[in-house]
Amino acid sequence: MSTTPFIENATDLHPAWGERFNAGDVDGMLALAEEGSGFVPQPGTLVFGEDYRAGLEGFVAMGLPINLTLRQSFVVDEIALLIYDWTIKGTSTDGNEVDLAGATSDVARRGADGGWRFVIDNPFGTA
Repeated sequence: MSTTPFIENATDLHPAWGERFNAGDVDGMLALAEEGSGFVPQPGTLVFGEDYRAGLEGFVAMGLPINLTLRQSFVVDEIALLIYDWTIKGTSTDGNEVDLAGATSDVARRGADGGWRFVIDNPFGTA
C-alpha cells in the first residue's frame, strides 16, 4: 500500500475515501486502510490483500461516482464504528444501468501516529 495520508478525525475517512473512489484511485483508497485490513465485497465474505484490491477495482471499474452520507459514528478510544449510507447510480462504462445503494458498517483504528485508518471495509454492513 502507498503512503497513508493523515486523517485526524474518524469521520473524515469516508469523505477522503470517496474522493479517491470518484477519481478511480484504488491505491489511494487502499492507503486509507491498515496493512492487513479486510474488505467485504458481498455480505458474509471477508477478503484481504489482492482480493481486497480486486473488490475495490470492480466497483471503481463502473466509472460512476459514489455518494456518501454519514448516518452514525461511534468512537471508543482507538476504535471507531462508522455507518454511512451510499449510492452509486448511472450508466456504467460498459453501458449498463447501475442503481446500487447500501449502508456501510466500517471499523477504523487510530494508529500510533494519531491518524485513522480502515480495519474492516464493509460496504454492505447493514444488509
